[in-house]
Amino acid sequence: MARSVVVVGAQWGDEGKGKVVDLYARDADVIVRFQGGNNAGHTLVVGGQKTVLHLIPSGVLHDGKTIVIGNGVVVDPLVLVEELDLLADRGLAVGPDPEARARLLVSGAAHVIMPWHKRLDRLRERRRGKAAIGTTGRGIGPTYEDKASRQGIRMAELVQPDLLRRRVEARLDEMNDTLRGLGGEPFTVEEVLEPYLDAARRLAPFVTDTGRFLHQRIAAGARVLFEGAQGTLLDLDHGTYPFVTSSTQSRPMRPPAPASGRAASRRSSGSPRRIRPGSARVPFPPNSARPWGRACARRAASMALPPAGRVVAAGWTCRRCGMRRG
Repeated sequence: MARSVVVVGAQWGDEGKGKVVDLYARDADVIVRFQGGNNAGHTLVVGGQKTVLHLIPSGVLHDGKTIVIGNGVVVDPLVLVEELDLLADRGLAVGPDPEARARLLVSGAAHVIMPWHKRLDRLRERRRGKAAIGTTGRGIGPTYEDKASRQGIRMAELVQPDLLRRRVEARLDEMNDTLRGLGGEPFTVEEVLEPYLDAARRLAPFVTDTGRFLHQRIAAGARVLFEGAQGTLLDLDHGTYPFVTSSTQSRPMRPPAPASGRAASRRSSGSPRRIRPGSARVPFPPNSARPWGRACARRAASMALPPAGRVVAAGWTCRRCGMRRG
């Protein structure tokens, strides 16, 4: 493989990137997840055993690799701990040290999905009614909102208990007013802190300056694989707005996301598909009412993974560009 490869979906995600990433990961030294959150993921089948990962890059299944969750990712600490436990139960333990079977590093600058983000996400979707965007309700968008408004909590703060308490107390007053205004229940400080402090203790050894690490490895000639979470048509800037995700995953924005320090990409790979996701609710002409469309949608749903595997719709695919035909 080239020194640096970026793998992104050519449409709305669920194109089979996991398999492509797995093929490239065999030759890569470092695998980087650079955007999104646990609203996406990869399904891999190794030795007849299916593994579904939403945060940890799928390259973790290969021994001797360094796996990086970059600063462009929004992290749910509870989900990340669950995935670490899942891998450990399957004999695929991950550690923060170079001697580990697979090494995991998490950017201290990555923003944290807090409980109020998830509740706010669900309340907004409920309020939109038939005009709902189709988010996963996992707090991705509200977390990116806090990041853009400079009010977010980052992983480096999560792993400092006293600082985390101050940050939660400062943010919770405003967020509770917002939740009440949408008809939701407010949070208490202790309700938020109890599970997150437990997760922070588990994750603290993994949190580091991944930008410096990547810069050093790229300068040393390491082969780096950048793993996109969704597809180009869900890109916040270049996708089917407003039926998009809340981050940018297309290739031109790859270098800043993991803070690699240089535009190191030498090759890109995009995987297309012929099914559009119902979760995005893109208003394109569907053909699911026809017999072939229903069969195709059922087939796609059987292969998809949660949360994207809720509902799909068959539609048209432009043979020339593979885009914007539903």
